[in-house]
Amino acid sequence: MMRISDTVKHLIIINVIMFVGTLTVGGGETFYEWFALHFPASDSFKPWQIVTHMFMHGGIGHLFFNMFALWMFGSPVEYRLGRNKFLFIYFSAGLGAALFQLAGYYFTYLPAYDELIASGLSPDQIVEMMKTNKVLSGTSSDLIPALQTVYGSYNSTMVGASGCIMGILAAFGMMNPNAELMMIFLPIPIKAKYFIPGIIILDVISAVTGQSFFSPSNTAYLAHVGGALVGFFIMWYWKKNQFNQNRWDR
Repeated sequence: MMRISDTVKHLIIINVIMFVGTLTVGGGETFYEWFALHFPASDSFKPWQIVTHMFMHGGIGHLFFNMFALWMFGSPVEYRLGRNKFLFIYFSAGLGAALFQLAGYYFTYLPAYDELIASGLSPDQIVEMMKTNKVLSGTSSDLIPALQTVYGSYNSTMVGASGCIMGILAAFGMMNPNAELMMIFLPIPIKAKYFIPGIIILDVISAVTGQSFFSPSNTAYLAHVGGALVGFFIMWYWKKNQFNQNRWDR
């Protein structure tokens, strides 16, 4: 069994501390209000949430599986690349995950918001309905689908290290394409060069259809895709421009 690397160990400790904070500070709601990533149009959005959401988790199971994956794939990646490059991939993938997920929200939010504005509602009226979840008197029932779409995006929150870990998983796969991996629910050895693209494809399908395969239905699938793609392109660039074919430098 591979010894846990120093940076991975510290990341796990920080994630655990943040999770304890969600259980002890303000009944959890306060911590989520401060540190989960809120929709940028919401009053609850704060710039630091772009980073802090990567250390937040929605439950003990969410935390456990993410930290298990971080240990399993993060340690060999850090030992191979070194601390600085590992952290660069980790946080870049986390930022890419947030960008992809927010872009997905805006893709549905903006057309629905424009429809509400075109109907004669003012921005202040729309925000009031988003905050209270109450339809203003006189609002046409034809606008309910648009209101529901805007409400879902406006009040969305994003937590978890999954995007970061997907980037690390992509890096691991590029360094160890023939390593055999297994899913808990599918205990069949599959080489990393097939396993990881397969996971990404399933996330894309889930993002498009809403159909969940191995994760809860509220999973930020686009975040997984974004994190994995960022990790892949960073490693592809480094391999092409900075490393020779025989070694991975620090």
